[in-house]
Amino acid sequence: MDGRPPVVVLPPAQDGGRRVTIRSEPMGAAYSLFDVLEFLHQAGLPTADTAIDDPALIEWRGGGPYDWPNRT
Repeated sequence: MDGRPPVVVLPPAQDGGRRVTIRSEPMGAAYSLFDVLEFLHQAGLPTADTAIDDPALIEWRGGGPYDWPNRT
């Protein structure tokens, strides 16, 4: 392990989605925190409320877990 969090959530794209990678594998685009939690669940990672604020688990880039642009 290289010490980096296994989950990376990238800044929002123009459509409002944030790409998510888990263990360097692309999981898809998340459009809400619920989508991120679903990706965590699919990967067998913790999904408790505290997991989203755990910097050892998730690296949030371009905004934190509550920063989601409005989609139009």
